Amino acid sequence: LQGFWMDIGQPKDFLTGMCMYLHSVRQKNPEWLHSGPEFVGNVLVHPSTKVGKNCSIGPNVTIGADVVVEDGVRIKRCTVMKGSHICSHSWLESCIIGWRSSIGQWVRMENVTVLGEDVLVNDELYLNGANVLPHKTISESVPEPRIIMCGTGRLE
Repeated sequence: LQGFWMDIGQPKDFLTGMCMYLHSVRQKNPEWLHSGPEFVGNVLVHPSTKVGKNCSIGPNVTIGADVVVEDGVRIKRCTVMKGSHICSHSWLESCIIGWRSSIGQWVRMENVTVLGEDVLVNDELYLNGANVLPHKTISESVPEPRIIMCGTGRLE
């Protein structure tokens, strides 16, 4: 944004900055934003992204290139980076999804959950404020905010 500076070094600040950027796009270049029955509010989607049926995406969502969003997914206030895959009926709010990550079916992620590059989240899990480093597999729910640095994300 011309004439605007913001420290976005923390994930919550990155998401706030993204929301402000999307608001600016709405004011200056609304044709860049996606519209249609699946999209609510300010949503920026790369043309190569595939979105399934009965999804609800937005407000304040950016989705990168080559992303697949399967049927029935709900995404709001999130960034989904290039090459990621979100399986059917998952629910994401206030998340940053790293490059080439995969989220299973019926997963719920919220509270500034951040996935690094190439993270796999198995089906039917809940992630609440999890920060997952790259190349991990999450096989158990994370009910309280925490950092997952090694292993497979199993709680011990």
